[in-house]
Amino acid sequence: MAAGTVKKKTAGGGSAGSLWPWLGIALVVILLDQFTKTLILGYYTLGQSTEVFSFFNIVRVHNTGAAFSFLAKAAGWQRWFFIGLGTAAAIFIVYLLRRHAGQRLFCWALALILGGAVGNVIDRGLHGYVVDFLDFHAGGWHFPAFNIADSGITLGAVLLILDELRRVRQGR
Repeated sequence: MAAGTVKKKTAGGGSAGSLWPWLGIALVVILLDQFTKTLILGYYTLGQSTEVFSFFNIVRVHNTGAAFSFLAKAAGWQRWFFIGLGTAAAIFIVYLLRRHAGQRLFCWALALILGGAVGNVIDRGLHGYVVDFLDFHAGGWHFPAFNIADSGITLGAVLLILDELRRVRQGR
């Protein structure tokens, strides 16, 4: 920090910081997500699979539902519901990032979740489904296929838990 610079405290207890680095992280997640999905759409037909390792395939899957294909069999209304939910979540996350921009771990988590949410909203808007392609399996059991956006959301959720555990520990 430069001499004479004052670090402002926010109402949430964190130091004020810029929103832009966090939006940049979210943008990287979105770009990686959309780039990989574009490759899958260009090189794979629906259901086509390539074994990479004995436990991992690249496969093209379309998910009209949410996590673990929740509501995938619904009549089509879920597309707009999940677009609305993802958009509302993105707006709320940007609000939280602005309010707590100085809280690094918390904002890393939110930025990853934001990038993942927007990546999947883009898919739903463009295609009506989310393109999934990472398929881990063992002994005939397959974990539901997922994508880079889902990975960002999951990693962000793990970081949120770690951030909260750290806060609880510091509060003792």
